[in-house]
Amino acid sequence: MALPALSSSGVKFRRVLAHFPQELSLAFAYGSGVFRQAGASAGPGENNMLDFVFAVDDSVTWHMMNLLKNRSHYSFLKVFGPKQISSIQSYGAGIYYNTLVPCNGRMIKYGVISTDTLIDDLLHWKTLYVAGRLQKPVKILTQNENSKLQAALVSNLKSAVTAAFLMLPESFSEEDLYMQIAGLSYSGDFRMVIGEDRSKVQNIVKPNVPHFQKLYSNILQDCPQVVYKHHLGRLEASIDKSPEGQFTQLMALPRTLQQKITSLVDPPGKNRDVEEILMQVAHDPDCGFVVQQGISGIVRSSSIVQSAKTILTAG
Repeated sequence: MALPALSSSGVKFRRVLAHFPQELSLAFAYGSGVFRQAGASAGPGENNMLDFVFAVDDSVTWHMMNLLKNRSHYSFLKVFGPKQISSIQSYGAGIYYNTLVPCNGRMIKYGVISTDTLIDDLLHWKTLYVAGRLQKPVKILTQNENSKLQAALVSNLKSAVTAAFLMLPESFSEEDLYMQIAGLSYSGDFRMVIGEDRSKVQNIVKPNVPHFQKLYSNILQDCPQVVYKHHLGRLEASIDKSPEGQFTQLMALPRTLQQKITSLVDPPGKNRDVEEILMQVAHDPDCGFVVQQGISGIVRSSSIVQSAKTILTAG
C-alpha cells in the first residue's frame, strides 16, 4: 500500500512521528503538505500545514499517553481526561483532530481514529471520512501486520473504482476515472460550498496522476472491463452499462451506500429487499445519479458532525 512520495520527505515525516506514542496500527500523511496541488504556490512546500491520521487499537490508552507527552496539543477538553476525549472522538466520523500544533518548526494537524472504526469505514463506507482520504494518494508512514486492516484498505480502493464506474459514461479517460474517485468523499460535503476551493478535486488529480496510477494499477489490471496500458500510462475502458452489468456493480458496493440508495428509491412502508431495489436502480437511466446521491447523503451527515466537533477539539 505504501506510496513512494517525494524522495526526501520520509525523514521529515518520521521525525514528526517520533513525538507521539508509537502504538499505531497505521499512520499516514496527506494533503498539500505531501503532494503537489495545482494552484498551490510551491507544491509540497515548507509553509503548507502537514496533515496526519493515526489509527490506534486502544484510543483511551493512546490519548492517555499522548496527554502525558503532548498535553499542550489538546484544547480545554484535556481537563476531562482520555476517556472523555475518546468518547468525543467516537461521534461523527469517529476521528479526533488536534489542529494548529507546532512541531519541528512546522504547523501540523493530526487526527486519531480507532483501528476498528477505520476498518468499518473502509469496508462499509459508514462515514467515508477517512476512507475517502485513503482513496487518494497518501504517504504511509507506518503500518502494522493487521491483516484485517490491510484487506480493508484494498477493499476501499475496489469500492471506489466500482462506484466511479457506475457514475461514469461507458467510455472515459484515465484522468476522468481519477477525478471521479477523488470527488467521492467531497460529494455532499457542505464545506465545498462554504469553505473549500470548489476546484479542489481537479487541483488534487492533475499534478498527481502518477500517484493515482500507483495506487490503482493493480486493481485496474485485474478488472475485466478495463484494458490498462501501463507502459503507455493510460487505460481504455468499456463499462457494461446493461442493467445486468450495473446490477452486478451495485451489489458490490459497500453496505452503507446500498442502504442509502435503498432509502432514496424505496417509498416508506414498502420494505422490499435490497436486491429487488438495486435491480430497479440498475434499470434506471439515472442509475449513476442515484449512486451519487447516496454517496452525498453519507458524506453530508458525517462532515457536518465532524465540523461541529472541531469547535470543541480545536478550542
